[in-house]
Amino acid sequence: MNSEAKLSDFTAKTLNELIGAGLIFSYATARSLYTAQKVTAGLNCDFPVITYNGAFVVNHATGQILLSNYFSQSEAHYIQSVLTGVQIYPLVYAHIGGIEKFSFFSERLNAGKQHFLNHRKGDLRRRDVDRPEQAYEGDLFYFSCIEEEDELAPVYDLLKTDPRFYCVFARDIYSGARWLEILPVSASKANAALWLKQHLGCDRIVSFGDAENDLAMFEISDECYAVENAAPELKEKATAVIASNNQDGVVKWLMEYIS
Repeated sequence: MNSEAKLSDFTAKTLNELIGAGLIFSYATARSLYTAQKVTAGLNCDFPVITYNGAFVVNHATGQILLSNYFSQSEAHYIQSVLTGVQIYPLVYAHIGGIEKFSFFSERLNAGKQHFLNHRKGDLRRRDVDRPEQAYEGDLFYFSCIEEEDELAPVYDLLKTDPRFYCVFARDIYSGARWLEILPVSASKANAALWLKQHLGCDRIVSFGDAENDLAMFEISDECYAVENAAPELKEKATAVIASNNQDGVVKWLMEYIS
């Protein structure tokens, strides 16, 4: 995606041609399928993709869930107690009655959460709750905490060594907000990519990334490339640095590689 969080016409057209010629391609995103389908408009996507940082693998065209990761009830209650204790009110993602929702306590919004919500107006998954505890209803699979760094850092330090959870503590490259994302330990872009590798019968993984939440995926890849505008930590782990997202770096690399 470019800095407007869209695929350029060139990237969409070229990727469609490469996929049509046999390229086995997928994407891994922290977004839901609902929002990912919007930003990938123009791409012919009849293939499985990784959403919610690895919580799910779904068929992009049909929405069928191929792989899922949920918190146990005790894990969800523990996270709720930790976050409530420090007055952090996250965006909580769950299936409620089989329907995907993200719940939030609207009385405690900050600039980062408001930016997120402004880009999801009309989203049928939105669920505004009157009391903070109502946000934790349903089958939970993902927490997004958007707060100041000094508020999130102690929670990250507590949970990152807990064997029940997988945490990503990073800055969103589009809004600049600091995010702490909490998932079940089995959910990560890395684990989902390895599952896809086996599911699709592939021998190798070549990955591309821009943010800190791509680090684990880079570690399990045979080759990994950071775009020029990527986080410094990702560039250090990359096989090489390629052109930026605004220069169609990924698809130009694919064109050169395949040719």
